[in-house]
Amino acid sequence: MTLLLCGLLMLVPTASADVLKGIRARGMLHCGVSEGIAGFSMPDAAGRWQGLDADFCRALAAAVLEDPEKVRFVPLRAAARFPALQAGKVDVVARNTTWTLHREAIIGVRFPAVLFYDSQGFMVPAALPVASAAELAGASICVVKGTTSGRNLSRWATRLGIEIEPLVLDSVSAAREAFFAGRCAAWSSDRAQLASVRSSAPGGASNWRILPDQISKEPVGPAIWGGDERWAMIVRWVLFALIRAEEDGVTQANLDERIAAGDTVQFFATGQEHQKLLGEAMAMVPGWSVRAVRAVGNYGELFERHLAPHGIERGLNHLWTQGGLMYAPPVD
Repeated sequence: MTLLLCGLLMLVPTASADVLKGIRARGMLHCGVSEGIAGFSMPDAAGRWQGLDADFCRALAAAVLEDPEKVRFVPLRAAARFPALQAGKVDVVARNTTWTLHREAIIGVRFPAVLFYDSQGFMVPAALPVASAAELAGASICVVKGTTSGRNLSRWATRLGIEIEPLVLDSVSAAREAFFAGRCAAWSSDRAQLASVRSSAPGGASNWRILPDQISKEPVGPAIWGGDERWAMIVRWVLFALIRAEEDGVTQANLDERIAAGDTVQFFATGQEHQKLLGEAMAMVPGWSVRAVRAVGNYGELFERHLAPHGIERGLNHLWTQGGLMYAPPVD
């Protein structure tokens, strides 16, 4: 074993902190988000954070603290997200973070579940006469530091046997500025992020194209630090509650009506003794799944509210019954 690998392995935590206890003691969930990616996490004109990731944090706060507003959003650059988790500055990161073996085995991050299935692609000026990314040989391509994009881009170019010139920027905002200023011919990143940026691009979205190429798998989800299995379970099942609600036709609007009518499925039937036992085993106040859905709606509602307006197609993020990959595991 090399000295480098030994040093890296020392980063992996051997003991788990009680994150849930810390959150309840301070009465606030600390959630790491992006510095501003529309549709995922970005403050609106009033300074309120909006997006899929931001609302997931609210659902988590509703489940754990019984109040979706008890969240402090901490904007983080990609390179700063894992150090922030390790230092305990945030309890969870929800900011376009790809689940990889390296990040779990070497860095010590844990990914409870997938919130969004994406892939890496390329955006170019509409006037650039290329039909596929392979035609970008020799071109300068913007990527963001601290993401999987740089490694994926290098591997892709090696497979195709072409030369490219990566321009590595410190943040999404820096990459946006460089790309729209013409410093690089293309920007390579998660396709949903590119679509988000394009929706508010200079001159309008029609001046920019996202090429059809998909060069990687990007299972994106909330990330936590270390081996706190209870916290991982809570984050995982809050996400599954939002998916299960869509599977069962439970929405933010009809939730209370379904409960009053005794029409809720087992997952949301808080009065059942078995559900109480599950909540106690998770150290959760009864009704946690109901509170999560009441706060933000089901997964489909989140997608339509935050991502569809930016031209992001649901694709693999459809429910499994509709040809996608999204489903919640059984309760029993």
